[in-house]
Amino acid sequence: MSFNYDLFVIGAGPGGLAASERAAKYKARVAIAEQDRIGGTCVVHGCIPEKMMSYAASFSQIFKNADEYGWGKVQENFDWGQFIAARNREINHLSRLHTQHLQEAGVERLKGHVRFLDPHTLEIEGNQITADKILIAVGGKDTKPDIPGVEYAISLREMLQLEQQPEHLAIIGDNHIAVKLAGIMNGLISKVSQIIEEDKILPGCDEETQTTIQEEMTKLGIRICSNSFVEKIEPAQNCLNLILSGSSEPVTVETAVFVTGRVPNLDGLGLENAGVEVNKDGIAVDEYSRTSVANIFAVGDCTPRPHWTPVAIAAGRAFADTEFGKHSRTINYENIPYVLASQPEAATVGLTEAQARAQFGESVCCYSKKFQPLFNLIGEIDQNTFLKLVVDGNSDRVVGAHMVGHYAAEVIQTIGLAMKAGVTKKHFDNTIGIHPTVSEEFFTLR
Repeated sequence: MSFNYDLFVIGAGPGGLAASERAAKYKARVAIAEQDRIGGTCVVHGCIPEKMMSYAASFSQIFKNADEYGWGKVQENFDWGQFIAARNREINHLSRLHTQHLQEAGVERLKGHVRFLDPHTLEIEGNQITADKILIAVGGKDTKPDIPGVEYAISLREMLQLEQQPEHLAIIGDNHIAVKLAGIMNGLISKVSQIIEEDKILPGCDEETQTTIQEEMTKLGIRICSNSFVEKIEPAQNCLNLILSGSSEPVTVETAVFVTGRVPNLDGLGLENAGVEVNKDGIAVDEYSRTSVANIFAVGDCTPRPHWTPVAIAAGRAFADTEFGKHSRTINYENIPYVLASQPEAATVGLTEAQARAQFGESVCCYSKKFQPLFNLIGEIDQNTFLKLVVDGNSDRVVGAHMVGHYAAEVIQTIGLAMKAGVTKKHFDNTIGIHPTVSEEFFTLR
C-alpha cells in the first residue's frame, strides 16, 4: 500500500519535534501537525515561560541583600506588563526557531486538528492523509474540579496569559507546578495563599525536603492552608470568596488558580477509530513507545511515562532510531533528576528515604545538612539550604540525592550522572570540592 508519508506526527511539542527531525535525518518522508504555535506546552505555555518568571521573581530576594552588600537600597517596583511583553517576544522567537529547524530537516508542517479515521488514515481540516507510521505526541492539558463557581477560577495556562498582575491570588494545589507558581508570584510581590488538601506540599517527595521547602515558603510570606479543599467559589465585589472545607472563614482573593493536575490531551482524536488502547493514565505504550496498534506510537505527557520534557525528547528520538534508523533502543526511566522550581529552588534524583527503606530495609543510611549559605551571611535573607544523600548501606551505593537551595537543579543534575555510573558514599567522601561553594558540602556529609 502506498502512503502519503512514512511518518505522521500529531503534536509539535518536545517529543514530536525530536522524533520528526530525527526520522527526517534517516530520509523518512515526515509531516507534523500542530493546532497551536510550534514548541508545545513546554516552550509556549509551560517550562520556558515559567522559568523566565522564576528568574524575574528571584530578583526580589537579591534586592534584600543589595543594601548591605554596598549597592544601596533597591526599590521593589515590578512592572508586570513590561516583563510579560519581553517574555512573549522570546517565546515567539523560540517558536520560530523550532519552525525553522523543522524546515531545515525537511519536515512538512501542517496546522489544524487531527482525527483518526482508521489506523493509517487521518483527517485534518477536512483533508484525508495516510501514513505508514503515526506518532501521537499531543501532551496534556489543565483540569479544574467540578465544584460550584469553578467558572470564576482560571487554569495555569490562563494565569500565564493575564495582562494584569493579581494583587492577591489563591493557588489551589500541592504539586510541584503549584509550588512553583506560589513562589514565583510571591517573588513578584503578589500576596499568595496556597490551598492544599494534605498536611504538606509535594506529596510523594522526600519528607525532609517537603518540610524544608514548606518552612522556607512560609518564611517568605506565602500563606499555606493545609488539610483544606475548595468546596465552592462565590463571586463578590471585585474579588472571590473561596469556601474551604472545615473552615468558617472564606479565603478572599482577586484571582483563584487551579493547579490540581493535568490529563492527556486526547479529546477529539478519534483513537477508538484506530483501536488505540487508553487507560486511566493515558495511551498505553510498551518499552518502544508502541501502542496497542502496531503502526501507532505515543510519547510524552499523553502516556503514563514521567511527564518531563527531556523524557519526551529522549523517547521521541529512541522511537525514530528504532523505527527509521535501524538502531533498536529503549529508554531507562530510572534515576531521572528533576527540579522542584520552588522559592527556594529544590531538586531531586533517585529514591526518597521512605522509598529506599521500603526497598532496602534497615541497611539504609541517610546523611543530611541544613545551613545558611555564604551569600546570606551578609544581608537580610534568612533562607536555609538543605542537602541529603540516601545510601544503601549494604553496597554503599548512593540511591537518592535531594537539595533545597540556589542552583539545586544544576548540582543535582551532575549527581544524577554519577548515580547512573554507580557512585558510592565513599566516592563522595574521597572527593575534594571547590571552596567556597554549596555543592562542596555534599562531600562533607558524615
